[in-house]
Amino acid sequence: MEAALSIALGLGLAAACGFRVFVPLLVISAASHSGHLSVSGSFDWIASTPVLITLIAATVLEIAAYYIPWVDHLLDIVASPAAVVAGVVASASVITGMDPYLKWTMAVIAGGGLAGAVQVVTTGTRGVSMLTTAGFGNPIVSTAEAGGSLVLSLLAIVAPLVAIAVVILFLAFVTSRLAGRRRRTA
Repeated sequence: MEAALSIALGLGLAAACGFRVFVPLLVISAASHSGHLSVSGSFDWIASTPVLITLIAATVLEIAAYYIPWVDHLLDIVASPAAVVAGVVASASVITGMDPYLKWTMAVIAGGGLAGAVQVVTTGTRGVSMLTTAGFGNPIVSTAEAGGSLVLSLLAIVAPLVAIAVVILFLAFVTSRLAGRRRRTA
């Protein structure tokens, strides 16, 4: 059961990386620094004070940059591969109690895949906002993304199985909306 919870925790944090790259890593760092989260042995570095300070700065800069018109769109281009890498790191850092080969396979495929899937949705949402509001709606989208990343990260730590359920419901909702849109245009 412990391995299943650590997998749920890792995948919830990985999905949160799809909304914002640094917020989940900051949550992991702060929670492990304060002793509220145990990370995998090779990831003890994430609990260090220099890493915590660096992630605070990176998070503030990332969130602020998403409120600058057109910069937010450029960040989405850079954030897509970065979200996948962050999803792999986030999930690998908290998945414990399993063979390292299986852990890394899970982190790369499921963690990176979930982060990438959520990032695709956020990039698409920002693109629709850009086209329909000439970018004036993007601050609302940015706020929702940052909030979603923080809430999902905290939920993953407090209630990992609930976080996974939220991710599944979110992706199912988006998939059904896209399928409905395709049927209407066909």
